[in-house]
Amino acid sequence: MSSWFLPFLLLSVMAFGAIMLSCFTLLHARALFRVGSRAASAQRQAEGLLENIGSRLASLAAEMEQLKQRGPVVPPAGPPKPGFNLSKRTQALRMHRRGDSPDQIASALEIPLQEVELLLKVHQIVIRNL
Repeated sequence: MSSWFLPFLLLSVMAFGAIMLSCFTLLHARALFRVGSRAASAQRQAEGLLENIGSRLASLAAEMEQLKQRGPVVPPAGPPKPGFNLSKRTQALRMHRRGDSPDQIASALEIPLQEVELLLKVHQIVIRNL
């Protein structure tokens, strides 16, 4: 071999190594740039969402202040519910003493069956405690 071949080979290997290191560094920098741009995009998106939430929160706070200034809203009173008056109660107890069933009493007096059953249960409790 000639005397110039070994230094040339060594120089070529070093140049090839430098080129490979440069390629690796460029690829790594490119990957880091992609990650950074994705992170920046996600950050911009999150900031936009936070601004949106902030504006919604401010509008809700203003709406709550308006509602506080109006005062409480009272629903209109509806017609009173018909109660279980004394005459129907007396009739129901008479019919029960005669032996009529709760179904017959409810249909005859045109009141719900549950009210008749409740009246009879309360009446039996009162009679037992006397």
